[in-house]
Amino acid sequence: MKFTRFTLIAGIGLGLSACATADLPTRNAPFEEIPATSVTTPQGYRAALPSEETVQELRDTTVLKAVIEAPSTEAAIASLPNAPRDLSPYESPVTVEDVIVHVPRSLKVSERNSYYPRGDIVWRGDPIGDRHAQVQAIFESAFKRGVQSLHGPVKVDLEVTVKRFHALTEKARYTIGGVHSITFDLAVRDAETGKILVPPRTIRADLDGFGGQQAILAEARGETQKVRITNHLAEVIREELSNPEGYRNASLGFFQLLNNL
Repeated sequence: MKFTRFTLIAGIGLGLSACATADLPTRNAPFEEIPATSVTTPQGYRAALPSEETVQELRDTTVLKAVIEAPSTEAAIASLPNAPRDLSPYESPVTVEDVIVHVPRSLKVSERNSYYPRGDIVWRGDPIGDRHAQVQAIFESAFKRGVQSLHGPVKVDLEVTVKRFHALTEKARYTIGGVHSITFDLAVRDAETGKILVPPRTIRADLDGFGGQQAILAEARGETQKVRITNHLAEVIREELSNPEGYRNASLGFFQLLNNL
């Protein structure tokens, strides 16, 4: 694992040194993802598709499905005057009363200005200070905004535990860019009883991190790292609680792979 990480990081270093003598920067264009169609099944092999049981199992793990099938949800829907038994597609069954965000102090913070510093929390979008508290504030602001449009019959509280918040350093932001790597656990509780309706589910919510000229132009438009990540997380929680399939993490290529090592 360490050797693989070293090889990838060394590859980045060689690529950067090769570009160091260029007179004009060419980083104003976003990185292109490799099309999915470029990967084909080798001759003589068949593509393995998931079974119906596997697909159903994945669907069963979504927050939305678990909330819909909870007894308290069914009772709440049945109690509404002339209420239909089924919710229409993309209609959330919940109204969120409160959002509780935990950022464990055990998460390691890195202030090192390298391309990819080790650490659970890497954050430069606020002045130097309590990074745990800053990350907590971002999640609280984003999630409270994201759930404002949800008006389902069941009142719930969201309990969020941040596991990783690895944004870009100054060095990465003003050169090659990267991926904002974000992972958290989400549990749903009945707002009145505190009973767990949905046990903790791990959600990955990575976001493309702008670099070079793209980052500079975004900053000029007011699209700072903090603004982009807050808007992104607001959409993540809205989709998680209103889409029957839950939120699906984006595929962001090489830098995302590096984050997974």
